[in-house]
Amino acid sequence: MLKKMQCKILSAAVLCMLSASVWANEALDNDNVWDNEAPANVDSTNGVAEKFGTAPVLNDGRKWRIVFYEGGPHANYYHYLDATVRGLMKLGWIEKSDLKDVQSRRKDTKRLWNWLAKDAQSDYLEFVEDGYYSANWDDDQRKENRSRLIKRLRSDEEINLVIAMGTWAGLDLANDEHSVPTIVMSTSDPVESGIIKSQDDSGYDHVHARVDPYRYERQLRIFYDIIKFKKLGIAFEDSIYGRSYSAIDTVEKVAADIGFEVVKCYTKSDISDTDTASESVIKCFDELSKEVDAIYVTIQGGVNTESIPRLVEIANKNSIPTFSQLGSKEVEQGFLFSISRPGFKPAGLFLSATIAQILNGAHPRQLKQVFEETPSIAINLKTAEIVGLYLYADILAAADTIYRDIKTP
Repeated sequence: MLKKMQCKILSAAVLCMLSASVWANEALDNDNVWDNEAPANVDSTNGVAEKFGTAPVLNDGRKWRIVFYEGGPHANYYHYLDATVRGLMKLGWIEKSDLKDVQSRRKDTKRLWNWLAKDAQSDYLEFVEDGYYSANWDDDQRKENRSRLIKRLRSDEEINLVIAMGTWAGLDLANDEHSVPTIVMSTSDPVESGIIKSQDDSGYDHVHARVDPYRYERQLRIFYDIIKFKKLGIAFEDSIYGRSYSAIDTVEKVAADIGFEVVKCYTKSDISDTDTASESVIKCFDELSKEVDAIYVTIQGGVNTESIPRLVEIANKNSIPTFSQLGSKEVEQGFLFSISRPGFKPAGLFLSATIAQILNGAHPRQLKQVFEETPSIAINLKTAEIVGLYLYADILAAADTIYRDIKTP
């Protein structure tokens, strides 16, 4: 277990560097960034727009009809959909809106889809009102939704594009049972989970899935470089989906390469009972905290706003450094580290440009799937103090997102 060290007082020079960083109240996914133009050197489509174009076009004089499919609610799903919509606004497919009516309340994909179907102004796109499908993480509902949507896609009714959000959605629709263009978003690893053939080839002419192939390897190597742990704990559901979400194969690959031990604990994740999922993760944290000297906190149903305070309490009480796979929002709530992201704007620009190119005649399979985001560290200084971790100036200087306190719901 990591030896507890007395947290030293930061020098004035270090504090000066911290003041130049992005603090908690200046979150990188601030909605206002969409009011600014993207930097001139940002190529959100990785160069493929030159061939197919992204300018708004009609479908033989009619609007393109789009539907949405997800396995169940997840915070990232809203942000990906929101960022993609904003990207389409920037490209001229939808009239610009600040989306304040949607964001002033609970942020979920259903509310945003209702706004798109009823209130969004577009001369080119129709977000089909009865084209929203969510299984709420229920297996029986998932089977019914899959059957209904594929039947609809194969019928005479004209659906021109599907937004498939998450691993469940990708697996349900990346097949040869239909041929409607399908854009898969917000998956942990679409290759490992079997959604697509490889990062360079989806395997289906009508399927495209955004890939960041080294995302989790980057996270693990950064975590190790800072902590130098000998035993890394990881809690995840021992299923096809759970292994994909947790990137356990990548964890084991990095562990073999560097030389640390992986200690596993199995949870329940993709179930409709969130309380049961949460309790399973809490139990694993209790067990792991007695065996390991660091924990890699994976994306799953049991790690949520309600459970995170308890998970943070367990880890901090036992002086266990944690790394959030999800991102800086969980660091704000008390996990020690993560990779902060420049909001969802870059991914939204990439995905919206991909959709625009498809509607301009490209086959999804023709378009580049790899889109990597520039990594930067997110740190919670209060958590570092509690676990007794000294943070050197170079680590602090490399951090783009720094939280000084632990935010509780």
